[in-house]
Amino acid sequence: MTISLYPTLLLYGFRKHATYVWAGLAGAFTNSVFGVLRAYVLIALWQARPGLGGYDVADAVTFCFLTQAMIGPMQLFGGGLGLPERIRSGDIALDLVRPAPLQAWTLAEDLGRAGYLLLVRSIPPTLLGALLFGIVTPDGPGRWALFGLSMLLGVVVSFAWRYLVALSVCWLVDERGVQTVSLVLTLFFSGMTLPLTIFPGWLGELARALPWAAMVQVPADVFLGKGGDLGFQALWAVALLGLGALGTRLIRHKVVIQGG
Repeated sequence: MTISLYPTLLLYGFRKHATYVWAGLAGAFTNSVFGVLRAYVLIALWQARPGLGGYDVADAVTFCFLTQAMIGPMQLFGGGLGLPERIRSGDIALDLVRPAPLQAWTLAEDLGRAGYLLLVRSIPPTLLGALLFGIVTPDGPGRWALFGLSMLLGVVVSFAWRYLVALSVCWLVDERGVQTVSLVLTLFFSGMTLPLTIFPGWLGELARALPWAAMVQVPADVFLGKGGDLGFQALWAVALLGLGALGTRLIRHKVVIQGG
């Protein structure tokens, strides 16, 4: 029964976000416009510094539109789970007695959300980039399959991180400070702002070793045929999900202690 529950939750997450069609299309339009603006900036940069970070101009433009396409599925600006509100209202007590673990339940819904936004917010910017500038594409079905798996792992890492941020409400009451710090770290260290391959020295090594790189840089590298370590993504997914499971146990004890 529990196994069949997860596909239902995934479908529920997809359908719930599909009700906001105009919001999704508006997000796709915004991502496309900013993609064009960023593309011209990156073209100018790579024309001045050919081969920067191991990318040519076509790679840089492709990276630009890929990162714009990942904003929705990866939820790079944070949030998207609804847990903070439920924790503040006390409804989390009901979530903890559901027929499936809270973390797995929430992950299934979030995968549905990511699937919907992949269709609505990821495809338009990518197609626009291909039409206006031309982009690099994977060189065969095997590379496409690896990219799909890398995207899935990236979404799981993103979820696991956002889940931890959401759980912080149990101890901090207001998560806005944590959300702001998370936003800055995610945008800078994921590769959303600039490819991590151009970061110099120890900063580049550090950035590529942190979990945020698994959300954007690794899937982009897989797409571009620049490598991309799926094992690195899987490692961070397991580590962050493990921390999330521990955090869930801690809030369960907190609810019981408080008589929730």
